[in-house]
Amino acid sequence: MSTFTPIRYTSSDGLALYARDYPPAGTDHGAEARLPVICIHGLTRNSADFDELAPALAASGRRVIAVDVRGRGQSAHDPDPANYNAMVYAGDIITLMDELGLGQAVFIGTSMGGLITMTLAARRLDLIAAAVLNDVGPVLSVRGLRRIAGYAGRCSTLSSWEEAAAYLRDINACAFPANGDEEWDKWARRAFAPGDDGRLALRYDPHIATAIQTGALRPTSLAARMAFRRLARHRPTLLVRGALSDLVETEQAEWMRKAAPELHYVEVPDVGHAPMLTEPEALEAIRAFLSKLP
Repeated sequence: MSTFTPIRYTSSDGLALYARDYPPAGTDHGAEARLPVICIHGLTRNSADFDELAPALAASGRRVIAVDVRGRGQSAHDPDPANYNAMVYAGDIITLMDELGLGQAVFIGTSMGGLITMTLAARRLDLIAAAVLNDVGPVLSVRGLRRIAGYAGRCSTLSSWEEAAAYLRDINACAFPANGDEEWDKWARRAFAPGDDGRLALRYDPHIATAIQTGALRPTSLAARMAFRRLARHRPTLLVRGALSDLVETEQAEWMRKAAPELHYVEVPDVGHAPMLTEPEALEAIRAFLSKLP
């Protein structure tokens, strides 16, 4: 894996935030001039989820920035849980781009990361050159939302990496039936961190799950549908869907494709919510999508 440079910056409301900065391969001006990619993870995840995708994209000559959304990974927990919402998260992305002097980027958003990308499209479409929505959209399945609400923010500390891997297998095996022990261990080391007492805790503030647990995160809304249309009708957009997904089922995917006829689409076989984007079908589709962009 290629190395990355840590980015530490401060949100508009004073929260310490973090991102990983993967440099583009090559040092000539052409490599630097290509559109950068900003990767945004899902609800309970962090920037480590892109530790294989980001180097692969950087190897093609693009700078890749993978963020820790506030309350996750190495970004600080917010003392006000009400700030764990897509509008605030989008504001943090705007701050990051301003900090780095980025006028535009390609966005890759997994699950919640896609919702943040659509929110950013509603606020500042000019910042988005193109977008990849990974198993998410403006219309979501109640079945998937209920499953996520059933585990998000509810895990206590664990005593070993074996326990951490087993926990992740229990909640995700339905979506990744082919994962073996080595893959679950890799997931555990992305998702958990040892505390001062040696026990393992998930790398997020449990309060991030409040919106989905209380039903504040609705399956759809007029604002979400308008944001999606604004994005997908005015910017190149690729929808990646896991064939086993319970969050973006066939019905929701068909709605999105009808609402935005120019939408690019790929389905990843034998995977549910949400593809890691290193699956051959997903990676090939993303590379082909990016190849058409500056």
